[in-house]
Amino acid sequence: MAEPFKNLIHVGTVDAAARHLQRHGAAFDAARFRRLASQGLEALEFKARAQHLATALEATLPADFAAACDMIEAALAPVRGDEELADLHARDDGLAGWVVWPLTEFVARRGLGEPERALAALHALTQRFSAEWAIRPFIERHPALAFETLARWSRDPSAHVRRLVSEGSRPRLPWGLQLRGLIADPSPTLPLLEALQDDPSEYVRRSVANHLNDIAKDHPGLVADWLERHLPGAPPARRALLRHASRTLIKRGDARVLKAWGLGKPFAGEAELRITPRRLVLGGSLTLALELRSSARRTQTLVIDYAVHHVKASGATAPKVFKGWNLSLAPGEALTLTKRHAVKPITTRRYHAGRHAVDVRINGAVCAEAFFDLKV
Repeated sequence: MAEPFKNLIHVGTVDAAARHLQRHGAAFDAARFRRLASQGLEALEFKARAQHLATALEATLPADFAAACDMIEAALAPVRGDEELADLHARDDGLAGWVVWPLTEFVARRGLGEPERALAALHALTQRFSAEWAIRPFIERHPALAFETLARWSRDPSAHVRRLVSEGSRPRLPWGLQLRGLIADPSPTLPLLEALQDDPSEYVRRSVANHLNDIAKDHPGLVADWLERHLPGAPPARRALLRHASRTLIKRGDARVLKAWGLGKPFAGEAELRITPRRLVLGGSLTLALELRSSARRTQTLVIDYAVHHVKASGATAPKVFKGWNLSLAPGEALTLTKRHAVKPITTRRYHAGRHAVDVRINGAVCAEAFFDLKV
């Protein structure tokens, strides 16, 4: 069984922070920090552990915020600039990796009254972990300064800093404060995304794709406009970015987005879906078998997704769309596609017994449907 994520922050993390901060601040009470940060740590979940360590830092770092930032920056490990996020970890020469998360949280809590100094600290911290959650209160509280800074950072030599420009300003960043102003009006981030969409780092480009996909959930027309401007003649790396950014709208069958990708035409032919078993106990898996028979005279490019209509406690159903297949179907060709779909308990969904529909969507249009009964 995989190690729980929460164990990435542990008593060893506390010890590393105490040791390196004490090396660069003789007055830092490392023993008190260890005691406060370790007390009750094991009972907490992942994000709560980072916040718990941040509270211990608030109690032990200098009351002068600039002095605290100086100490934090001095305790950081040197960086080459080309490290992958997964490769960053605390070392003998300084702090990096998950231990840095509580440090960014400290800056977010204590730095709102001194935003220039706080943003400078986040610039250093994000090169050793990520300040994507910590920068969001500054975007909300000091938008002019934040966007001026992000525009400058979009040209930074560090890919970690450039990624922060996109990731930190995502309207709906997981685990992060929702930026309601940008959910309502994402236009302040668009110049940043345009500057970064052809970034040499795939790490940065993937963030831009996820940011655009966030925007698509609230402003599909804006992302359709973006595709119509930036997809024609796009180099391969940008096409890959834009395809990932389009995933939600392709699943929804958005007509403009499908057309931008050359998928606007409806499927010409017959589609039949079979599901086995027809009765399933929660924890098992379904096999979906989709038979396609083309009646077209030309090859068809097809994006095929499927939706499971989960039964809710009220008896109503709610669809969840899953990725199926991307393929070309020759004139007159018949093809059978199969996929296994697990129906297992997960933390983000509660299953209820009853008849569940599954429909297949080809180029955005429902073309076939079948059912299974779930026992919980």
